[in-house]
Amino acid sequence: MGLDKRVEKIIQMMRDDVRGELSLTEFAQSVNLSVWRLCHIFKSDVGMPPIRYLRLLRMERAKVLLESSFLSVKEIAFQVGLNDESHFVRDFKSTYGYSPALYRSRFRSNGAEEQHKGNANGNGEGESSKLRQKLIRAAKQSMLPSLQIMVCVFSCLN
Repeated sequence: MGLDKRVEKIIQMMRDDVRGELSLTEFAQSVNLSVWRLCHIFKSDVGMPPIRYLRLLRMERAKVLLESSFLSVKEIAFQVGLNDESHFVRDFKSTYGYSPALYRSRFRSNGAEEQHKGNANGNGEGESSKLRQKLIRAAKQSMLPSLQIMVCVFSCLN
């Protein structure tokens, strides 16, 4: 069973505007629903309220920026629509288990380590493996489809 077309439209709008410049009222109006009805349908289809889903989208985008850019944590927070760096750090840590700076540091050191060593970690219990397992657990607890895809990718790497 697929998602309600209105929910699909809201999800696409959220992906297009991860900074959150549209309000819940504007989302609801765009699909001719009341805010209450939109929240009800969204939660029943996706498994979480729209605001929580948007927050997870923001954290996912922030993770990609941490992995692929040299923007500061404050700049990344702004890019994903959070003007308060401390709230961003708290939300990121509750989502992924690491602060943004520590996540970036571990991601980069694990990438460099794997490039130099290959996967010569005989028992698979190195820092890279521990980080991968933690990310897999975080992704499994999330309803985001792209995080679920990450679970599959990381599982295949093991």
